[in-house]
Amino acid sequence: MSKLTSLTTDVAVVGGGLAGVCAAIAAARHGTKVILIQDRPVLGGNTSSEIQVHATGADCSGGRPHAREGGILEEMRLEEAIRNPQRCGQVWDLVLWDFVTREKNLTLLLNSTCIGAEVEDNLIKSIRVARESTEDQFEISARVFIDCSGDGRLGAEAGAEFRYGREGKDEFGEPDAEGPDNKTMGCSLMFIAKDMGVPVPFKAPEWAYKFTDETLPHRGHMELSHGHWWIEYGGELDIVKDAEQIRDHLLACLMGLWDHVKNGGKHGAENWALTWFSFVPGKRESRRIVGEHLLTEVDLLELKQFPDAVAHGGWSIDTHPPAGIHSTEPPSKHLNTPDVYGIPLRCLIARDVKNLMMAGRCHSATHMAMASTRVAATGAVMGQAAGTAAALSLKKKCLPGQVAADHAAELQQTLLRDDQFIPNVVNEDRRDVARNATVTASSAAPDCPPEKVIDGVTRLRDGDLHQWVSAEGQKGPHWLELEFGGGLWLKELHLTFDTGFARPLTLTQSDSFNSRIVRGAQPETVRDYVVEVRSGGQWREQLRVVDNYQRKLVHRLSGEPVEAVRIVILRTNGDPQARVYEVRAYE
Repeated sequence: MSKLTSLTTDVAVVGGGLAGVCAAIAAARHGTKVILIQDRPVLGGNTSSEIQVHATGADCSGGRPHAREGGILEEMRLEEAIRNPQRCGQVWDLVLWDFVTREKNLTLLLNSTCIGAEVEDNLIKSIRVARESTEDQFEISARVFIDCSGDGRLGAEAGAEFRYGREGKDEFGEPDAEGPDNKTMGCSLMFIAKDMGVPVPFKAPEWAYKFTDETLPHRGHMELSHGHWWIEYGGELDIVKDAEQIRDHLLACLMGLWDHVKNGGKHGAENWALTWFSFVPGKRESRRIVGEHLLTEVDLLELKQFPDAVAHGGWSIDTHPPAGIHSTEPPSKHLNTPDVYGIPLRCLIARDVKNLMMAGRCHSATHMAMASTRVAATGAVMGQAAGTAAALSLKKKCLPGQVAADHAAELQQTLLRDDQFIPNVVNEDRRDVARNATVTASSAAPDCPPEKVIDGVTRLRDGDLHQWVSAEGQKGPHWLELEFGGGLWLKELHLTFDTGFARPLTLTQSDSFNSRIVRGAQPETVRDYVVEVRSGGQWREQLRVVDNYQRKLVHRLSGEPVEAVRIVILRTNGDPQARVYEVRAYE
């Protein structure tokens, strides 16, 4: 018999994919009590060991250099690269679990599903959560709720308006819209295979689907180390209600494709064997909750500037035929945006349920816009934005919609401070006293003077590196100094280093993709350094860091009056030049 337990928190997040993980961590780091509810035994959603989809995003798997996501996701990616050179999917699960459980303000409920919501006056009062593994149910009350479930389960339970399927060209003036209809992109099952060095026979089960080269047009199938994303099905069914049928058919397709590769002609796969395959389909599209703004294809292609932009995307508008693997069309169509684009906070706030936010693929967008924003890394930065906005709404004692209307600039500056990238928004934080400092350095490469560390941008944009780089051939130690022109009571020093945004960084089982990724500390990153402060004309060491591999570090200082700060860089992780994107200082 299920036991009902009542819980109260500030923010409740439903869904533990990358969007939900980043939303929960962001809210917790900003001082709010958070409960994260995940219906699986592991975190990570489509990127978890259960499904093993790449955490792709705005950098288009390296095709758009320097567009990689920063913030919480970058922290986790860098950690995984250090801890997981063997590319084990479960280690990624562990990294996510570790990041969540180390937050003192965050409570995690795994194997727990949102099954209901109590709504009064367009506000969610509480949600009902079932955890069958312990025969428990929870009634969770919160002030702000964030739906990161992918399927928009919380929004649907709360009666929020949502969209499903494809819009027509006329509804929002989208030139490439594919509807109107109730069709979606389908789901996929992934596999991993290995060359065993000796012949390995395979006999397909009798229920496997039968494929030939003729029934797989436009689908090359000889990259075997990491499964084919186009083993896709379900877009002509109901992604939610027909989920069991979709999974069974995908299993038949996966087994049939492997039978074709092994036994259906000369594919050179005699020595290859399946070492893993998923029983959990990765979903691309289902419900999309209608928000205060509905992101459209036009918004993306025209790079619309939003006053409440809080995150960025850049993956192509990547649509798939609803028939999936059974379609005679190419398995995907790509429309590339001219540059990365901004995502407004209003797309993360439900229009008709005032304390409901959302992030990930159930955010407010048309089918065409969601075809770009649906990827996991873009969901992660939406999650960080939503979690930070939820915390700010509680601080301001207002609803999330008022944050978008009245406090967007403050939210943007908070997100930038936390290493979130927002196109065309620069550091204007009045509390950052480094912005008015005089910056000098031991040496500087051409076009990378020391003043770049206070120019407000922390990545390459429009050909400008926006970083200080020590002169080529100059031997270390290298140093960067900020002179404040008077005694300031410094309490915090923020440093942002280079972690190789020119390259992709994500867990992959694809050997060819992995060859472009550094599985370890990124060579550009500062590894060992000393922070010195000058007080009363005397320099002294304040702190020393060794073996760093992270991009953004925040150091607590003693809070005494100082005239200057110097960062002495003793060693990088391989680059002969020292590189620093940003220095911030706070009293």
